[in-house]
Amino acid sequence: MKGEDNKITRRKALKLGAGLGIGMAVGPYRSLAAAGESASVGTSRITTQKLRTRPIPSTGEEIPVVGIGTARRYNVGTGAEERDPLRNVLRALPQIGGRLVDTAPSYGTVEIVVGDLVDEIGNRKDLFLATKVRARSVEAGIAQMEQSFTRLKTKVIDLMEVHNLAGWQEMLPVIREWKAGGRFRYVGATTSSPRQYDDFIAMMRKEDLDFIQVNYSLASRTSAETILPLAADRGMAVLVNLPYGRGRLFQAVGERPLPDWATEIGCRSWGQVFLKYIVSHPAVTCAIPGTAKMKYLTDNLGAATGQLPDAGLRKRMEAFYDAL
Repeated sequence: MKGEDNKITRRKALKLGAGLGIGMAVGPYRSLAAAGESASVGTSRITTQKLRTRPIPSTGEEIPVVGIGTARRYNVGTGAEERDPLRNVLRALPQIGGRLVDTAPSYGTVEIVVGDLVDEIGNRKDLFLATKVRARSVEAGIAQMEQSFTRLKTKVIDLMEVHNLAGWQEMLPVIREWKAGGRFRYVGATTSSPRQYDDFIAMMRKEDLDFIQVNYSLASRTSAETILPLAADRGMAVLVNLPYGRGRLFQAVGERPLPDWATEIGCRSWGQVFLKYIVSHPAVTCAIPGTAKMKYLTDNLGAATGQLPDAGLRKRMEAFYDAL
């Protein structure tokens, strides 16, 4: 779910930034970015950063405002060529200061890959693992959730979300029961389709959830009309998927240089502009761009540092995008 949705466009944007003296790496991330994704990412080469965090309303636990999504990019086999870049990302994420990793059983081998790599690295305690259940019956849902524990190689899953409202009436009571038993720490539900918004809003008004997950970006702002304010009113943390609008944002800006207002808030790439717009919304807890390469990890987490756009600049950003 991320700017790698259009790899060529984002790669060009990062190169353009470097040519302008902007650079891909952000201040303290410079040595990490220079190491490249094939480098051994040891603690001696990474300085843990103080990333911006937001509290989970139901508990007050703080999580960094940028995490990583895994759809498609972590759906790989067992080969070293496929897995080594992902291992580097998962090792570096908490070393830089990040925590949240979002997965789902419907993403193919993603849970298996994340579980294997985190187990190899040995940093499970440093991560916030989220996954989902998508089933039409309680029996199928229970089997899928048990499978997620096995695949992720963990005794506790931080967040279990009902995926795209599938069977939510049946599964939420089960998830809450497992949470009470200590198997899950948080309960949530997701959508990434405006066609589901009416049903999603009705569910939010009825159910007490720790988290929701929804699509939101400069390219898709409808969720800010009702869903985000409702989440704030109901005390629900918000994860944002599709933060780059399936690559539409990178396609829209093309090879344009960053405007002055972007550099004034510390943005060194278009990816950081798009992420800072999202996490500057007061209801948003964490954006989860899909991240499978070190250069994108360092760039994305740069959006969790420095100044955020205020209300006036957010409107200016919207006008800028709408005029493209």
